[in-house]
Amino acid sequence: MDLAQRRFLKHLGDRIRERRTALNMTQAELGERCELHRTFIGSVERGERNVSILNLRVIAKTLRTSLPELLSDE
Repeated sequence: MDLAQRRFLKHLGDRIRERRTALNMTQAELGERCELHRTFIGSVERGERNVSILNLRVIAKTLRTSLPELLSDE
């Protein structure tokens, strides 16, 4: 994985964390609602995981946002 890809994953994780905390939700709560382990959510938020589109879709739905919003490079 190159540096640009790592930066993208980190930025994606930051957006997920921002949305989760705005909803006053813990990583464990988000994981439970998405049927994903809390440590998986943490690794996604830290940009350590190249998360699948299907898991990302579930996360976006749970966070009441859209995939394009999460994937935005802004």
